[in-house]
Amino acid sequence: MIKYMIVDDEPVAHDVIQGYGDLVAEMQLVKNCYDALDALSYLNTHTVDLIFLDLNMPKIQGFDFLRTLSHTPKVIVTTAYQEYALEGYELHIVDYLLKPFGFDRFLKAVQKVLTMSKPHPIVEVAKEAQTVFLYSDKKHIQITIEDVLYLEAKANYTLVVLTQQQLLIREKLSDAVLTFPDHMFIQVHKSYIVAKKHIGYVEGNRIRLGNHWVPIGKTFKNVLINLVKGD
Repeated sequence: MIKYMIVDDEPVAHDVIQGYGDLVAEMQLVKNCYDALDALSYLNTHTVDLIFLDLNMPKIQGFDFLRTLSHTPKVIVTTAYQEYALEGYELHIVDYLLKPFGFDRFLKAVQKVLTMSKPHPIVEVAKEAQTVFLYSDKKHIQITIEDVLYLEAKANYTLVVLTQQQLLIREKLSDAVLTFPDHMFIQVHKSYIVAKKHIGYVEGNRIRLGNHWVPIGKTFKNVLINLVKGD
């Protein structure tokens, strides 16, 4: 059972999320909070598995609230502002729902949490490579995650560059990256997210991945330096 709370200053948002949540047997609502301070007070004495979090709230903004938590539950962001999706990726959110969203999109996000919450046999994970399906060129194509070199933003599309092929998918970079395990990738530029294991070397303001060069953005240099140092 996934115990969840809603943190949003809009009562209508609570009604929508709770209504959708009631349709999923594995979910149990334990708390409605209308600002971050109320949520902090509740989390001081209770634990939850999942938070549905709005970003634009009074007193404390959503991501600022997350940064105050010493132990962060799974988080699904629910907001009308898509420009903060990449920041959410850096904070390891599970998914990013743009208001208004339907039950199908809600369920897709919740399924990620349910999958993450189920124990995975270590032997099976070790033997079988992780794969995902990407929709490109009017068909669903199964790829191996470890073959992905990097993701590149192309306006409302994302170019997924693999060791042997490239796929253009109709998703913004901020949405596309949520398909992949965040511990395997790192953002190095506003338009590029790269696979850590495929970084050959760093030279000046660019990274070598296989036969490709990827630029390093000024605001992301420190993150990359910490990776190189092993921090």
